[in-house]
Amino acid sequence: MLMTELFLAQLEAEAKRTRRALERTPEGLDDWKPHEKSMSLGRLANLVAQMPSWVAMIIHRDDLDLSPPGGGSSAGQRSPGTTAERTRALEQGAAEARQALATTTDDHLMKPWRLLVRGQVVSEEPRHVVLRDVFAHLAHHRGQLTVYLRLNNLPVPAIYGPSADDARFD
Repeated sequence: MLMTELFLAQLEAEAKRTRRALERTPEGLDDWKPHEKSMSLGRLANLVAQMPSWVAMIIHRDDLDLSPPGGGSSAGQRSPGTTAERTRALEQGAAEARQALATTTDDHLMKPWRLLVRGQVVSEEPRHVVLRDVFAHLAHHRGQLTVYLRLNNLPVPAIYGPSADDARFD
């Protein structure tokens, strides 16, 4: 089996799970934080919604500078603000990721990809390693989001199996 096929299968499963969490994310609580050092609920939901778009970026670009010299960001993503916008951002990012995975090769996924800050390389790994880490990173932040839901007495969706609020196993 090709790496691209494995990543496509993982993308489909993770997009479905992520959609469930985003659909449960309320509007009007974007500034809520469980602790002063925590990310706000709105910022966290936006991050989770946009993470699948990282797959296409990693395939199509050789690097990303989080804080390029001269200011700004080379990420270029706008922040969705509503549940519907977040869900659309997830769907658009997943569609872009599907297309990128369908048109790339395992050989390309072996090539290096770099993360930079102010022009300095902070990480350089083969693309397939970076993609693997993106899916782990998504699972981490989606889990964080479900904790935020629970702390606000909102129903937590089934992710990798049933939750106390959602009995499905798919």
